[in-house]
Amino acid sequence: MAIRTLSTTIKADDVGRVDLAVRDLTKLSRSQVRGLVDHGCVSINSTPCKNIGATVKEGDTIVVRYEPAQRYKEKKKTWEDRTFSVLYEDSDLIVVDKSAGTLTVPTDRLETNSLVDRVSIYLSHSRSQRQAWVVHRLDREVSGLLVFGKHKEIADALIEQFKQRKPDRVYVAIVKGLMDRDEGTFRAHLATGNNLDRYITRPGKETEEAITTFQVLERLKDTTLVQLRLETGKRNQIRVQLADVGHPVLGDPRYQAKKAQHIGWVRKRIALHAKSLSFVHPSSNEKAVFDSPIPNAMQRFIAGNR
Repeated sequence: MAIRTLSTTIKADDVGRVDLAVRDLTKLSRSQVRGLVDHGCVSINSTPCKNIGATVKEGDTIVVRYEPAQRYKEKKKTWEDRTFSVLYEDSDLIVVDKSAGTLTVPTDRLETNSLVDRVSIYLSHSRSQRQAWVVHRLDREVSGLLVFGKHKEIADALIEQFKQRKPDRVYVAIVKGLMDRDEGTFRAHLATGNNLDRYITRPGKETEEAITTFQVLERLKDTTLVQLRLETGKRNQIRVQLADVGHPVLGDPRYQAKKAQHIGWVRKRIALHAKSLSFVHPSSNEKAVFDSPIPNAMQRFIAGNR
């Protein structure tokens, strides 16, 4: 088919976004112009234009080469967000891999850009849903898997599963020192101090039972790679229990912070990752299983400390 080539040199009055200049040149719609850019039909000063919002200045030359009879549809954009990546999504729920350093939900300080905010923005982007419903949480400096409901009914059904301890949640951590036992169970009651830190104490009306099973995966030079499975899901549970037995998570600023320091761990995040998550899908009643690789920062530390 015949290729049409159009070109123009930007004058002082035409300085601005390239898509506006291409629209004036081709007389095509906005969506068609975006399609031309996506398919490499537009160049600025002989360089392919990849950004629809690129700015052209006086003296720039725009060339558009395309087949008039062909429909140049926009390519589907990949969602990019530093706070999370999407592992799975359907009409009822979404499973994401959270980045360390991101709050799951705002605190009383009403922080912006929490994970629930970012996922809600993602859902509102070309979707009918406007809100992500929180089911469970991860500490700010912990990375890994979380599920959100797209509807309150789905979130409530998942929350009920968590209350009944049905979901399987597996973490991996790098802890200070060499753990002497290969496997075992941490069982304790947690209370909350005035500074909101958690601590282990005797059972009482204000305490919560916390149960975690663990298995040593590898003993490194002076640290241990350990896998942990939550039987209960209390705030800071893993961090408190590991610190209590003298093996705090590397980089933990709250629980045995001095001992948690390591010359080889310079990251702000802590060395704890929610690696695996499984639950029963509320709509299909089928078991859903998800897995997330150990983050690069932890992998590099492991490789350098064997």
